[in-house]
Amino acid sequence: MTPRVKAYSVHLLTATGAVFSMLALLAAVQANWSLMFLWLVVAFVVDGIDGPLARRYGVKLHAPQIDGVLLDLIIDYLTYVFIPAYALFASGLLPGWTGWAVIIVITFASALYFADTRMKTKDNSFSGFPACWNMVAVVIFALEPGYWVTLGLVVVLAGAMFTPLKFVHPVRTARWRRVTLPVALAWTVFAAWSAWGDFHRESWAGTGLLIASVYLLLVGIMQQVFPATRDRSGRASGV
Repeated sequence: MTPRVKAYSVHLLTATGAVFSMLALLAAVQANWSLMFLWLVVAFVVDGIDGPLARRYGVKLHAPQIDGVLLDLIIDYLTYVFIPAYALFASGLLPGWTGWAVIIVITFASALYFADTRMKTKDNSFSGFPACWNMVAVVIFALEPGYWVTLGLVVVLAGAMFTPLKFVHPVRTARWRRVTLPVALAWTVFAAWSAWGDFHRESWAGTGLLIASVYLLLVGIMQQVFPATRDRSGRASGV
């Protein structure tokens, strides 16, 4: 294939995320939460591999007519924000006013965050919680911590979107990537396992999800607490 074909093929791969989000939404409307999350996991995998492919095949050079960043953001808002927020609202896990509060907070705050030009840091991490509500929602469905804990978690994470706290990108953040990337892959497996098992409370998938999620949530902050040092040649150590 020519470089142009390869580049446009990456855009086509990214666009499949819109199809998977629609399939997830159709499952959500039917209250088939397991199937909904399985489609979101598929979209999550696509989102994880299209970026490296876009850089490898030079989409900005060979397929500049399509803005891959904008395309990615549109799909991410559907799969990371809109559908998970609907699931939390419609599932009954957040009764009464708590469901309304969560769906408003998540969609409103995330729209502002996605438009913030400061969301990326110099090391390709995120400044503030990156609105990964799909990851939050699957953990809540798997563990069912109670609506007060869920409400508090949503409020805290929504506020964290607008703080200078660092949250790593599992693929692009180079520091500790040898650990972070396998943990992210394990999270994906646990999420699919949990959804496939209809979020059975006795499954080990829930425990694995919790452990992996805590690591992914805190590793960027730990990197801020323990910054990388540089040797005499200027190379960073502690990576």
